Amino acid sequence: MDAASPSSEPPRSSYHHGDLRASLVRAGYALARAGGARAVTLRATTRRAGVSAPAAYRHFAGHDELLRAVSLLALADMARRIEATQAEVTASAPAERALALLDAVGRGYVAFALDEPRAFDVALFAQLTMADALHPDAAGDTGRTAYGLFQEALTGLVGVGLVAPAAAELASVHCWSVVHGFAALATTGPLRLTPRPELDALAAALVREVVDAVTGARARR
Repeated sequence: MDAASPSSEPPRSSYHHGDLRASLVRAGYALARAGGARAVTLRATTRRAGVSAPAAYRHFAGHDELLRAVSLLALADMARRIEATQAEVTASAPAERALALLDAVGRGYVAFALDEPRAFDVALFAQLTMADALHPDAAGDTGRTAYGLFQEALTGLVGVGLVAPAAAELASVHCWSVVHGFAALATTGPLRLTPRPELDALAAALVREVVDAVTGARARR
């Protein structure tokens, strides 16, 4: 569910000395969850944090730097959603488990987008380079980012022989493109008015299809 829109005059936030940067990032993320990336401005963020606008410049050179920090926080929440989905995997046989873990990455990615469409909107602002996708501030509870979890799942498939090492990079782009494309269609595109149960079913089927496509698993099922 989306967070409620912040009031125009929120109560003053309290923070410990030296924690203003974290407070500003949390305030910006609250704005992002309510209104997407466009809602994250220096003025709105400092107002929500209960400090003067100049205070932000002690920690951020400008709007882009603030937005990037907020994006990393969104990516960390995405990682936690993927972690939670992977935690539901019960398969123990190596090949079956490897397939299920990659499947869980895709389903967790889409679920985060559907549950938090505005946070999803801001999340990818942080990924200016692939290094940003592995930034420590984007990590979930396991210390791995969403991209790190994705790459770990692919590495697991290579390890059990379901993806050839030489094909891993293409498999990575294939999976990510398909799953992200569906998430975008379902949150801001023509599928956004589709009932959630239908979207969940479509997502599960699509993720299964793309995992099968990159592993050739269909023939073994």
